[in-house]
Amino acid sequence: MFKNSIYILIILAYTSCDFYRVSTEKPNTEPIAKVYDNFLYKSDIADKLPSNVSKEDSVLFINNYIDSWAKQQLLLHQAALNLEDKKDIFEKLVEDYRSTLYINAYKESLVINKLDTVITDNQIEKYYLSNHENFRLNEELVQLKYLFTDLNRPDEKGLIKLFKSNKAEDIDSLQVRGLEFKSFNFNDSIWVKYSDLISKIHFLKNEQKANILKKSKYIQKEDSLGLYLIKIKNYLKRNEIAPISYIAPTIKQIILHKRKLELLRKIEVDLVDDAIKNKKFERY
Repeated sequence: MFKNSIYILIILAYTSCDFYRVSTEKPNTEPIAKVYDNFLYKSDIADKLPSNVSKEDSVLFINNYIDSWAKQQLLLHQAALNLEDKKDIFEKLVEDYRSTLYINAYKESLVINKLDTVITDNQIEKYYLSNHENFRLNEELVQLKYLFTDLNRPDEKGLIKLFKSNKAEDIDSLQVRGLEFKSFNFNDSIWVKYSDLISKIHFLKNEQKANILKKSKYIQKEDSLGLYLIKIKNYLKRNEIAPISYIAPTIKQIILHKRKLELLRKIEVDLVDDAIKNKKFERY
């Protein structure tokens, strides 16, 4: 592990252009620091200075940058002296690293330009039905509505009546009054994690989970912070299969990832086939 870390540090040192200049060709600006035969020039740091800073802060930034650059140079120099016998290994690692950067950047540009990112509801449903056993829950999910508001409201009884109602017009009337409440959720068709629920409604942490996770469970509680109204519509237990509405974003990412891998495989196959056809690639 330690040896691998050393190799990584050397590669980063060799490939970092921000901290040292390996060319002996001098730009048309004066040097501001020197370590052995390497110079740091004003032009190297000009575009790195933060904008809209005071003169004192600029001086501090430049001094810190010079110190960091110098430490990098000194470490690299000592590394080169003490690891001379591994120079060929490092050069190969640097070349491999450079090649990987180029190839990955090229692949990403191809994916951005060629990948079909449109995923229909039918495609999500088809994948879900074929793989639903892979989508078992690792924690409970809840459908609920809740309201958190001030204590001793003059309209408290009417508010509770509206909250308990399942009529769409009553929920709509609460929704338009949202600014009156500290927090709320009236959309009980959305599945939420039980852990998110108790982090949002703190007093539930002290309640038994079995007493909360019941269909059509109504909870009304007051504390020093305000009045809580909660109505559990439905819940799913740990290890039950996740509903498609909850898992759909994950399925989209899975489908996209599969498409990406398939696209890259096709690109590689076509590249090799084309090279063989045009005699750019031959086996001996």
